[in-house]
Amino acid sequence: MFAAATSASVLFVVRLSLCSAEESFPVTLTNCGFEVTFESAPERAVTMNQAATEIMLALELEDSMVGTAYLDDAILPEYKDAYETIPVLSETYPPREDLLAVDPDFIYASYSSAFGDDYAGPRENLTQLGIGSYVSPSACENRTLRPSVVTIEDVFGEIRDVADICGVAETGETLTTELQADLDEINEDLLSYAELAHIKVFWFDSFNDNGVYVGACCGAPGMIMRLLGVTNVFEDQDGSWATVSWDDVVASDPDVIVLVNATWDTAKEKIAKLLEPALANMSAVKDESWVTLDFSYTTPNIRNVRAVQILGRHLIREVFESNDGSSSKSKSSLKKSDVIIIVVVLVVVVLCAIVVLLLYFFDCRNKAKPTNTKDVLVPLEGDADKGQEVEGVITEESKATKGKA
Repeated sequence: MFAAATSASVLFVVRLSLCSAEESFPVTLTNCGFEVTFESAPERAVTMNQAATEIMLALELEDSMVGTAYLDDAILPEYKDAYETIPVLSETYPPREDLLAVDPDFIYASYSSAFGDDYAGPRENLTQLGIGSYVSPSACENRTLRPSVVTIEDVFGEIRDVADICGVAETGETLTTELQADLDEINEDLLSYAELAHIKVFWFDSFNDNGVYVGACCGAPGMIMRLLGVTNVFEDQDGSWATVSWDDVVASDPDVIVLVNATWDTAKEKIAKLLEPALANMSAVKDESWVTLDFSYTTPNIRNVRAVQILGRHLIREVFESNDGSSSKSKSSLKKSDVIIIVVVLVVVVLCAIVVLLLYFFDCRNKAKPTNTKDVLVPLEGDADKGQEVEGVITEESKATKGKA
């Protein structure tokens, strides 16, 4: 009876959830200036970029997906199993005919480039085919419609939009609540570090002959640094990204460097560049104070909160915590080069001390050795009764004289 009651309860909850989802439709929203209406939850969705794919998987929508495309990095471990159940249409954007061949009813992309003529095609055309669409608001084709400064609320807003479109609004709210809790936790851990705002961070995306591509004020990198409470050394640069000179980077003298790892510009290549003599005297380089993040953490998406956690933990562990774990929270002022010099000096001092001791030892031994003439004490003539003694040398002649006496 209990089992029957339990089954009935589960069935009731499932039906209630389905009813709630059905009652939420139709869903109409304006996305990047384009109004879209969904009469029901998509059942054949295709995601065209990694950020879109991971948001759908975080919302547990893999059963409603018939294709994915264009990964920049390995999928997050917690979504790997679900991801592997979904067909991969292409390593980049699939051709339009391949995309339409899977009969999608919803195409979700993180970049407006996915809706180019050679790929998904214009969104208006998709609507005429009965295919809904959505693009990340931070990547609207019309740049004036993008957020002037990306915030975590923009990311949460995208999650809620997709959750509404797919009829899982409650799941979307739960997800954003959990992400906010993760942010609150790392911020609470950082509260006691008064010097946090003075930590200078350089977000190093890539470099070429034209200069250095850096995280500027207003995109995901700028948002992540603001959420941490640190100083972005290129906060004065407009836009999400900016190109600056190496002289600008050296002048900023960052305390921490974020190395973006991408297949087209790896973290290893960046480190090799930073170790060149012209750059090696920056504080962060001398301290080897850098953090590597995959490219997928650097655009507005579900990974941004995790990026805050990764950087925050690096700051606590490598920058603030003292060796004794006390509340001083300051990094040792000794650089690796200083330690090497100190060790070398100590070794030289010890070796010199050993040499001095050895010389002193051999000198003492030489002084203690007897000569061919023996130094003895002989009594003075006439004073034997007094016990007086003088230092003298007994030679063969003196022995003979003494014998005659």
